Amino acid sequence: MNPAFSVIFLTTASGAGYGMLVWLGVLNAFGALAAVPWFGVVATLVALALSSAGLLASTFHLGHPERAWRAVSQWRSSWLSREGVLGLFTNLPALGFAIAWWFAGAGAVATIVLGVVAALCGLATVASQAMIYATLKPIRQWYNNRVLPNFLLLSVFSGVVWLAAVAAFFDIGAAKAIVIMAVVFALAAVVAKLAYWRYIDTAPPAATIESATGLGTIGAVRALEAPHTEENYLLREMGYVIARKHARQLRQIALAIGLAVPVVFLILGALVGARAGMILAPVAALAALLGVYVERWLFFAEATHTVTLYYGRREAA
Repeated sequence: MNPAFSVIFLTTASGAGYGMLVWLGVLNAFGALAAVPWFGVVATLVALALSSAGLLASTFHLGHPERAWRAVSQWRSSWLSREGVLGLFTNLPALGFAIAWWFAGAGAVATIVLGVVAALCGLATVASQAMIYATLKPIRQWYNNRVLPNFLLLSVFSGVVWLAAVAAFFDIGAAKAIVIMAVVFALAAVVAKLAYWRYIDTAPPAATIESATGLGTIGAVRALEAPHTEENYLLREMGYVIARKHARQLRQIALAIGLAVPVVFLILGALVGARAGMILAPVAALAALLGVYVERWLFFAEATHTVTLYYGRREAA
């Protein structure tokens, strides 16, 4: 598939934002965050800025951005609509969480409840986002049960790194716990991503020319002539191909920049001191966003649609 900047940025930025909301709600529910008035407000606003920027960027992928509101009208049957509805709804408990944190305190019942609701809505939004792709049968690299956990793990990982970046400027008493969570979920994300890549590299093709035509029993099948004399929209969007050697290099870059570098920087910031953490933690957050962006670019670039069989490709790899 041809990677589109708007969709990649959507899944990258919004994933980090909703991941932040998850950690804010969960850690506060367990009393792990100190009741620093400005922290809850600033962290929530940063999370909503990331998620809103992603949703806003996605509208530029539409042929008519002014009709974006129609995307939420098919929530009964469309995961894309569900993502939009949940994304918009999540803003309500998240803003309520920030307001309750400021006026009632982090330990107030209203603050805890709103934080948990915002966390659950954030997870549901990311899950709906993943299911947009995981339910597309013509694309083998997406239609499998490894897509959803990958989206969720990268979301909560990038979210905890961004939370650490905000927490570096406040004395919230949970800096070490946040770093530990970043390490744990970085390892989980690496395992899940390696398993996903192994699957798409080794699984059999979704279809071949022989299976598509039903003529495989009589031998190899090939197209007599090309269906078009020039490249068209389907070939540009569905027939995008990335060289395997480039894919391997980009996978290594994604893991190094998106997962290893943030963890190393967060650990260094925790060991060196608070002042160093104010520099290292934000750099770690930006690295996580960049690395996940590369990973998500690959997610689209390595996907192949069965429609390419019509244009002469031997198999829908």
